[in-house]
Amino acid sequence: MKYVRPLSLFHDLLKTSAINQGRLLGLDVGDKYVGLAVSDPLNKIASPLSVLLRKKSNIELMATDFQSLISELSLGGFIVGYPFDRQRSAPDAVRVKLFVDDLCRTGKLEGLKFTYWDECFTSKNVELLVKPLNLHPVHAKSIMDKFAAVGILQGYLDYVNKKMKLESAE
Repeated sequence: MKYVRPLSLFHDLLKTSAINQGRLLGLDVGDKYVGLAVSDPLNKIASPLSVLLRKKSNIELMATDFQSLISELSLGGFIVGYPFDRQRSAPDAVRVKLFVDDLCRTGKLEGLKFTYWDECFTSKNVELLVKPLNLHPVHAKSIMDKFAAVGILQGYLDYVNKKMKLESAE
């Protein structure tokens, strides 16, 4: 996996043919789970996908799951939620960096590009929406993780699509 700047990832996707352009996968990395969201083929709208169990011991299995998703969904890159609003040494920021480093070390995602996107308040916003539904805690947690990933990915998509529109207007 290779880190690229947010706009570079989107520009690279646009350079490929429309058929091979690729969708994006949003990741909300938590202590126990990784919420996943996927973009539509035009990279305009994010939708919830699933939640993966996260353990240090199953990183190889997660990398294999990501390989499957890459081919099944024609993924062109990952958008990884990162807590930019806090210090870089904060536990949440370290957790995300370690997760990405561990994925890179598996060697299973070579050639895939990723970027970090601010996850500020995504989980809290989803929690406020889900809380009034009075769901079972396990079900609520799964929904919150998926929709936090949707918030991260949709924030990225809105930003890059707006930038692209401004660039084409100039």
